[in-house]
Amino acid sequence: MKVLVTGGAGFIGSFIVDELVRRGHRVRIFDNLEPQVHPGGEKPDYLNPDAEFIHADLRDRDALARAVKGMEIIFHQAAMVGVGQSMYQISRYIEANSLGTANLLDILVNDKHEVRKLLVPSSMSTYGEGAYDCPACGPVSPPLRTEEQMARGDWEVRCPACGAACLPVPTPETKPQETNSIYALSKKDQEEMSILIGRSYRLPTVAFRYFNVYGPRQSLSNPYTGVAAIFLSRLKNNHRPLVFEDGHQSRDFISVHDVARANLAAMEDSRADGRIYNVGAGGQVTVLDIAETLARLLGLEIQPEVLGKFRKGDVRHCFADITRIKTDLGFEPEVTLEDGMAELIEWSRTVEAEDRVEQATRELAEKGLVE
Repeated sequence: MKVLVTGGAGFIGSFIVDELVRRGHRVRIFDNLEPQVHPGGEKPDYLNPDAEFIHADLRDRDALARAVKGMEIIFHQAAMVGVGQSMYQISRYIEANSLGTANLLDILVNDKHEVRKLLVPSSMSTYGEGAYDCPACGPVSPPLRTEEQMARGDWEVRCPACGAACLPVPTPETKPQETNSIYALSKKDQEEMSILIGRSYRLPTVAFRYFNVYGPRQSLSNPYTGVAAIFLSRLKNNHRPLVFEDGHQSRDFISVHDVARANLAAMEDSRADGRIYNVGAGGQVTVLDIAETLARLLGLEIQPEVLGKFRKGDVRHCFADITRIKTDLGFEPEVTLEDGMAELIEWSRTVEAEDRVEQATRELAEKGLVE
């Protein structure tokens, strides 16, 4: 098959490219080499030499149309990533994510092409808070915690009906999406536009709601990337990881290798067509656990700094119910958290990590996004 991977020089996209090449597909990469991810806008050393490379931006419709020509499958991985940053670089995120995807869909609707399937990543951030049970009221889909509540250090989610502390449970795809950042809104745009156009024009389309993806090639100098890479960058510079709230907020961490496998599984199986899938490990891990695990695996006696502060828009708990992708595609995560973090650390020994976390935190505070 002839496959286009937008964002194919990036963290997740590059692993999808490698797997496609390994399976004998002809691959074309379309990537703008965003300097925040690729220092100096240079091609990364890991870029697969057996894939064709086009250096261009999604906002350039003509360049994108040329890239689509002759392709049969598209993995649309290109996006600006960063929840906090999106809240003050609004145009940048909407242009890259929402309008960039609109360009791609406009081409698929109005230009002649041979595309048979489109696969698009969304994000767990589109859920807002995860799913919860109230001991008294049953299942609840709570709103974000109020600033007044968090200013008191009352971190846990409370039932909107009775005020009791809620128990977090795995979040299914059926949970209502309640976006709480420009980044989340732009990912919801990507997901909904793609599924809508796919359905309307009978183009098989699959959307994935990625949870917290980690692994080799994730930029260690980008303070707006995943929390595992951010903590690792701090530790490699002998700095304490900065942990907001009390550190017991929880997420679902999945290896990039498993994410690539999920993408290929959906490409090859028509049962995925028109469907939306959570892509996570199906486990609940606290942010504090991640910081402590990385320090232990590095052999460092550096304890995280628990700030007792909160970032506006942060959620308390969100981890994946992966029943749907297991049932439809037989997908099971294979990489354990311990093995995946060990691999991340081993890879990190080969790259430099510039710690820009304090600068990014100051920017958030200056914009009134940290209390």
